[in-house]
Amino acid sequence: MQRAPLIGPAAESLDILRGASVLVTGAGGSVGSALSLRLAALGVAKVVLLEASESHLFALQNAFADAAPDAATAFVLGGVGDGALLNELFAEHEPHMVFHAAAFKHVPLLEEQPFAAITNNITGTRVLARTAVQHGARVVLLSTDKAVEPTSVMGATKRIAEMMILAAGGTAVRLGNVLASRGSVAEVFAEALRAGHIMTVTDPAARRYFLTMEEAVNLLLAAALAEPGLFAAALDAPYYIADLARFLARMLAPEREVTIEFTRLRNGDKEAELLWSARETVRPASVGLYAIESLQVRVLDEKLDALESAVRARDAAAALIMLQALVPDYTPSTALRALAEAQTEKAVQ
Repeated sequence: MQRAPLIGPAAESLDILRGASVLVTGAGGSVGSALSLRLAALGVAKVVLLEASESHLFALQNAFADAAPDAATAFVLGGVGDGALLNELFAEHEPHMVFHAAAFKHVPLLEEQPFAAITNNITGTRVLARTAVQHGARVVLLSTDKAVEPTSVMGATKRIAEMMILAAGGTAVRLGNVLASRGSVAEVFAEALRAGHIMTVTDPAARRYFLTMEEAVNLLLAAALAEPGLFAAALDAPYYIADLARFLARMLAPEREVTIEFTRLRNGDKEAELLWSARETVRPASVGLYAIESLQVRVLDEKLDALESAVRARDAAAALIMLQALVPDYTPSTALRALAEAQTEKAVQ
């Protein structure tokens, strides 16, 4: 479980952000809050912190009170799908840069809640992208390896989010699993060890890309300094999840023998994730990043309109058809197909 850390951008290169007004969406999430505090430490003119969860926003206020009490901040409770709110924020605070970290991300849960995934990850990003363009701001999207040849609705929605942000002249950065993030597999393993429970892993062959919180924040900042485009963390090899479980067991519970139980891949899971597809080419870019040349599937407003209409009608079958039309290499899970078929049968009866 060892590799050389990804190198972050040089301190002097970040001077360009000093004096800028920056908006962070999903600012109360794990990556969003770490990024927000880092921006404050860099001395940005103002950091506007948008968060849909009241409890997360409250926790972020407390974190700033402790770590950056003198930072110029605006704490805003709301979601990226609220166009009126976004227009108010852009008009009042004039952010030059937007780090878009707001997203639903838990794969099996979203297989059961596809409408929520589409509304938050696609419609919310669409509203944000349009508003940012209208106000002359650039968006940096926190994306995921699950957007590559997706097998989950979460991955498909993030791939569409990538395409919308790139079409708007912004930047998307594909990260792997961030080890210290809320609900991450490492956190789940640590909680199991503290409670004295067995550790469960979906499959002995399951492999993922892992990076630290500091690396994730550094890569987002590096991408903000680069020319707009699609990037991925410069991670050359995924790790076996089972190896991470064994490593944590040795570190956190060295005095006892820990049992690892293999279950099965969950709905929407892959055996191994990818940072780019067979249709994409990569080259080294700025520090810690690969630049990805992707054959862009044009995101037509008509298709997005049809997708949003299907969500409003609660028509899972129609929504699934439009997701596949927008992401041709998306392979829906058996569970999601079954949900769409069951809903169609119920409507016919």
